[in-house]
Amino acid sequence: MQYRVQGIVIRSMDYGEGNKIITLFTREHGKLSVVARGAKKVKSRYGSSAQLFTCGDYLFFKSGQLGTLNHAEIIEPFHKIREDLHKAAHASYLSELTDRMLGDQEGQPFLYDQLKASLQAIQEDKDLQIIDHLYEMKMFVLAGYTPELEQCVVCRENAEPFAISVGMGGMLCERCKLRDPQAIPLTPGVYKLLRLFIQMDVRRLGQIDVKPQTKQLLKTILRAYFDTHVGLKLKSRDFLDQMDKYGV
Repeated sequence: MQYRVQGIVIRSMDYGEGNKIITLFTREHGKLSVVARGAKKVKSRYGSSAQLFTCGDYLFFKSGQLGTLNHAEIIEPFHKIREDLHKAAHASYLSELTDRMLGDQEGQPFLYDQLKASLQAIQEDKDLQIIDHLYEMKMFVLAGYTPELEQCVVCRENAEPFAISVGMGGMLCERCKLRDPQAIPLTPGVYKLLRLFIQMDVRRLGQIDVKPQTKQLLKTILRAYFDTHVGLKLKSRDFLDQMDKYGV
């Protein structure tokens, strides 16, 4: 069967002497794996279109697990991302997150738009950590792990948020805070941003200025939430941590 899709390259691996297998995240069909023959060769017609983060129109034939690329036209190469270590590291994290959390051929048009917008935001020098958190929240929502931020997860009252219980999956009011000794205290700024991350379309993201201490608390909460409810080991996240540790 022949497919014509718009897709983003979220994974690329060598295959044989001169070929690559690329994983495309497409609007209509979700994840698809395609062999780009000769893509490793210097003068290959598929060299650019098989690079990570490239967004393009892809035409391929598929009869089994893998398709064979027949034609590709680049829509957005995202050159600036690949030329910058920090941008590439964060884009790799979003790509790996997408690859690991989605099954094959699960069409997700909205998430496709969110990933494409996230890559565009990275290229436009918007806050890398905020982009990560926005996209992480989209993945939580898709996977059914949306944190409860409208009411206390214990008493179910619309009380003032006091802390967030990672294990219980949402906010605790002051009266119920002792139900989870590991609950993380919430500041008004962090609570507001967490709710915004659930509701906001990445395509609407402008320049945003968040205090370092607020960003650190956001990172602590969302890392703990991911590790508790998703639990995937991501190489790209480890690399980001190493960059932070050594001040790269």
